[in-house]
Amino acid sequence: MMMRHIELGKDAQTRQAAVRRLIRNGSIQFGGNRPAKIYGRLSCVSGKKMKVANRVFFQNEQEAIKAGYRPCARCMQAAYLEWKNALF
Repeated sequence: MMMRHIELGKDAQTRQAAVRRLIRNGSIQFGGNRPAKIYGRLSCVSGKKMKVANRVFFQNEQEAIKAGYRPCARCMQAAYLEWKNALF
């Protein structure tokens, strides 16, 4: 199930603690950008720069793909190239 970052708490500190907890217990493994419909690793530099209001989290890749998201070209190059080649 996709989770919106902004809905994980009232303030930045609460949201940050919730994200850490979700990572530790394995509830989230990927992050995504809602407007761009791109998902990637939580450690991705591009993902860390996005606005909290645009950030979503996924438990696995299949969940992100099912929601209509594509792989990040920066942190998931192989998956991105596979996705891109499938278009043509």
